[in-house]
Amino acid sequence: MTSHSIIQRLSRTAGAMLLPMAGLLAGCNDAGSSASTQFMQASSEEIAIRTAPAERVFQGTLAGQPVHLVVHDCEVLRVRQGAQGRLEWETVLAPELYPFPTACERQSLSFDAGQLTATLGRRAFGAGGCCASGGTYRSADGLTWKKL
Repeated sequence: MTSHSIIQRLSRTAGAMLLPMAGLLAGCNDAGSSASTQFMQASSEEIAIRTAPAERVFQGTLAGQPVHLVVHDCEVLRVRQGAQGRLEWETVLAPELYPFPTACERQSLSFDAGQLTATLGRRAFGAGGCCASGGTYRSADGLTWKKL
């Protein structure tokens, strides 16, 4: 077998293997394709919601209404399904503002006797201990919070 025929044979084999892949790749940019919407990249909110540890998530019923809450960066956030089935959130509780930069030191949610308790604590940069802002809050509906 000559080197020319070997190269032709390899070219045909490679072409036969790449042709189906080219068809698949061509469909990746089709905005109307349902396959393209399946592979949308998760938003930062969706990632935070899905990776939150159990002590920072509440999903259940409060005041007769279904509620899904997550604590992230010292804020209690209400989770809802938005456009195109994507998870979105809105802040329902955040500690008071502090005039200097802070970092979240403590954050948790707990449920007892039909009420939620949120513990939030922000520490000022360079300061020891906790907390420059935050505290412990309680809610019966997940929307209205009272500082304890």
